Amino acid sequence: MVIGIDIGSTTTKVAAVNTEKDIIKVKTRAVDPITSATGAFGKLLVENHLSLDNIERINITGVGAAKIPGDLFGIRTNRIDEMTAIGTGGKHLAKKDRIIIANIGTGTAILEVNDGKITHLGGTGVGGGTIIGLAHEMLSLSDYDTIMCYAAKGDLKNIDLHIGDIAESNIGFLNREYTASNFGKIVETASKEDLAAGILNLTYQVIGMVSVFAAKSKNNDTIVVTGNGSKNPIGQRILNSISKMYQIHYEFPADAEYATAIGAAKS
Repeated sequence: MVIGIDIGSTTTKVAAVNTEKDIIKVKTRAVDPITSATGAFGKLLVENHLSLDNIERINITGVGAAKIPGDLFGIRTNRIDEMTAIGTGGKHLAKKDRIIIANIGTGTAILEVNDGKITHLGGTGVGGGTIIGLAHEMLSLSDYDTIMCYAAKGDLKNIDLHIGDIAESNIGFLNREYTASNFGKIVETASKEDLAAGILNLTYQVIGMVSVFAAKSKNNDTIVVTGNGSKNPIGQRILNSISKMYQIHYEFPADAEYATAIGAAKS
């Protein structure tokens, strides 16, 4: 069995890959990367009744990987380039050889997978960290689930300027309901819920447009969304609205939040 560990800035994910069984997945949260990695690994072993003898090797990746100086628990440990892990994991989950990947974590990385070649195209600093940071300053909220509950009840008409606010008809292929300016029309009566909705819309529209431009530049119409931000239902809805505008298909595969850990295990 091969273990892949993705050590992020706040969350560590572990995937155990065995050709004879389904992929086993766990995650933990800790600020310290060593605590997070060892805790997640230990959780995997205990919850699934595994022993160290079952482990062939451990592949680690992510921003915290450099903090693990040597082997873990006497098991051979390899460092995997994070972009390689994201691309490998995304390809495995999508079951396609040619895709664009938008990996939404604290920020967002955009990659192209073309058969066996993985290319890091770039990305944006906008991601989950943006949501948490803006919500903390604007709403005095830091818990992600609470922010989502607020956002689900918000009205964007109290926050964003839409094309219909400034034009009598559609502009080119852009419908009057589309955003002309994020946070361009904040009314005095805007609620916390409205502001939370605006933060989500800003974040996912930026991610959507960056990934669309990447896909268009590579003549690709499929964007696979991975990372923690892939499972956000509000974000999925925003991305799907963009897909209709640009004839781009977004895919949100099962276990997409574990794509990097799975990719590390399979690298």
